[in-house]
Amino acid sequence: MSLTYTNYLNVDKLLKLQEPKSEPEEHDEMLFIIIHQSYELWFKQILHEFDKLRTDLENGNTWASAKTMRRILTILKTMVSQIDILETMTPLEFNSFRGFLQQASGFQSVQFREMEIICGMRSEHIIKVHADQPELQQQLIDREKESTLWESFCKYLQKMGHPIKDPKRVNEQGLVHNSSEENQKTLVEIMNNDPEAALLCELFVDYDEGLQEWRYRHVKMVERTIGTKKGTGGSDGAKYLRQTLNNPIFPDLWAIRTQF
Repeated sequence: MSLTYTNYLNVDKLLKLQEPKSEPEEHDEMLFIIIHQSYELWFKQILHEFDKLRTDLENGNTWASAKTMRRILTILKTMVSQIDILETMTPLEFNSFRGFLQQASGFQSVQFREMEIICGMRSEHIIKVHADQPELQQQLIDREKESTLWESFCKYLQKMGHPIKDPKRVNEQGLVHNSSEENQKTLVEIMNNDPEAALLCELFVDYDEGLQEWRYRHVKMVERTIGTKKGTGGSDGAKYLRQTLNNPIFPDLWAIRTQF
């Protein structure tokens, strides 16, 4: 058989992956499934880009790193905009099939947790959530051994000749790296005197801001859909999500804003 659009993309298989659980089938469950499946595909692509980004950074490749960061930022904006589609579903429409989801929850997304780990976040609770799926749990543990984005960026700055200190992993919960006043002084010098490295600094801030925007839109979507109810997976729903807001992953890049 010759290669076609359909068999190259496995369209037949792809279109069979939507399996609503509601009985009788509720119309809006299809939208819910497709949106979340597309999120998982975007998470997969971001993880794919993260692998390239860290390699390019550690090799001192400025423009390849910048190009990859811009792609990641565009994907992130696309993910945020998809919330607009999900918000066309009213609370009544979501609750028409919510009970059929049982314990399934976006809280259990392994790929999103992998993204968080690469961004430098750690959570013992998130690891324990997957205790009944040891292969997924090991996947997260293995990710924790990899370089964080900030570690790779610091290696890049060192390759560019800047006296940035290697970030130390000091926290087992939350952001693994503490901010560093010493590194902040170096970053101020970089912003003033190294336009190429400064460009990457700003792209990192763009990503940090975009991730916070994603979290904010996510929590507001949950609040308007289920209010203060518990999440389907047993999480605290919007209450838990609000705790993730306003937690920058590159605090040193935010701290230096007052020094210009």
